[in-house]
Amino acid sequence: MSIKQALISVSDKTGIVELAAALHQFNITILSTGGTARLLQESGIPVIEVSDYTGFPEMLDGRVKTLHPKVHAGILARMDLPEHRQVMEQAQIPAIDLVVVNLYPFTQTITRPDCSFEEAIENIDIGGPTMIRAAAKNFQRVAVVTDPQDYGPLLEQIRANDGSIDHDYRFQLAQKAFSHTARYDGAISNYLTALEPLSSQRKRFPDQLNLSFTLAQPLRYGENPHQQAAFYRDTTNVPGSLADYDQLQGKELSYNNIADTDAAWACVRTFDKPACVIIKHANPCGVAIADTALAAYKKAFTTDPVSAFGGIIAINRAVEADLAKAVLQQFVEVIIAPEFSPEARHLLADKPNIRVLTVPLDKHNNVYDLKRVDGGLLVQTPDDLDITVDQLQVVTRIKPTREQIEDCLFAWRVAKFVKSNTIVFCANGQTLGIGAGQMSRVDSARIASIKAQQANLDLHGSVVASDAFFPFRDGLDVLAQAGAGVVIQPGGSIRDEEVIAAADEQGVAMVFTGVRHFRH
Repeated sequence: MSIKQALISVSDKTGIVELAAALHQFNITILSTGGTARLLQESGIPVIEVSDYTGFPEMLDGRVKTLHPKVHAGILARMDLPEHRQVMEQAQIPAIDLVVVNLYPFTQTITRPDCSFEEAIENIDIGGPTMIRAAAKNFQRVAVVTDPQDYGPLLEQIRANDGSIDHDYRFQLAQKAFSHTARYDGAISNYLTALEPLSSQRKRFPDQLNLSFTLAQPLRYGENPHQQAAFYRDTTNVPGSLADYDQLQGKELSYNNIADTDAAWACVRTFDKPACVIIKHANPCGVAIADTALAAYKKAFTTDPVSAFGGIIAINRAVEADLAKAVLQQFVEVIIAPEFSPEARHLLADKPNIRVLTVPLDKHNNVYDLKRVDGGLLVQTPDDLDITVDQLQVVTRIKPTREQIEDCLFAWRVAKFVKSNTIVFCANGQTLGIGAGQMSRVDSARIASIKAQQANLDLHGSVVASDAFFPFRDGLDVLAQAGAGVVIQPGGSIRDEEVIAAADEQGVAMVFTGVRHFRH
């Protein structure tokens, strides 16, 4: 069935004039509302205003425009049913075959710091979602378009099908339309249920949390080959997040690749200086900062060359040819950076299995950190707290040097991205040994020192970060025996005095942060 009549009412005017002009060329009658109708008329495109079409003017400050039987019967009528056709003929209501609608910018409005409650409410679209849902429900006959990016494919369909749109494409558009309104209603719910009823003050967490993700790609399998998996992107499209990646080459990303790459990228983008993070099984096995990306990579790799085998490498600077050559000397699963020079891409192309990803370097913060549990969801704000020098409290007789304080801040930042219990040895902007994910902090300390010994790294005078306080002095004793010169930890244990005394006894400086960095 050819399209004879289209209804166009859009908030986002991107590409709408070009679309309407093309529809006019196909002799399609165009109905429109308000600002959209004025824009089309000013562009010389014949259009019938909905108020003239229905015989009722827009009213209530534009709250009522399209809520009329002549509009919704035109959309919802099933012209394959004789009784529907009869009703339409008796009421003299022509069918509407194409609905092009996008909604008031509610999400964009509420993200503005100066947005008032009243302004938010006025940006809740009523007529738009109603038309979209009606058209999507009746996709067997009606096409509905909610995304300006679909205007081109829509016109291709019309050209290819002599003025009509095939069933499969109408169904795809309907799927997209229902997803569109679901996201819209979810955003409204999140906003309203995060408000205190009397004061309209925003709560940290809404009573109803609606999340929206779209399928990015199915994966070969999950953590293990017997598990099925897929990767979904947040529909809010956060710039600089891992989901914003562009894959330049390499095999398809696996479930574990994506999880580990996310951990690497989350860590490396927090550094201002050129930095490299190497991840294995979601934990850093080497982190370093330096004057160049190449120097940072070499320092990070030195931490634990054994664990770096088959790891994920993240760089917060452009990858040049010299760095690409160095990376190619080891087996790597993924390398991710803001960009790669043409020379680096040419060199990496010799190893086509290496997954090469680019992501814009944007230090965004997620609104929520999520973890699925059986039957529920744990939700928290992200751990984005960075300690400054002014917040450190020196608690021992021995005071750290300025260089050691810099390493304290570096070690503390790395510890935030290591699974608890966490111990991180560092010196000169480089990790020397990392103990991760042990049930005992003492064991993490031992493992970290053993890792350094295996890499032939000298721990004498090194800085050590512990993600949480020492419940006993035994962990501190292990660090001191390994050669630690300074320990940075949260403090707050009932045995702090005992641990401080042990540090003084062994000539170790100690600073407290007052906050911890558990990562589970």
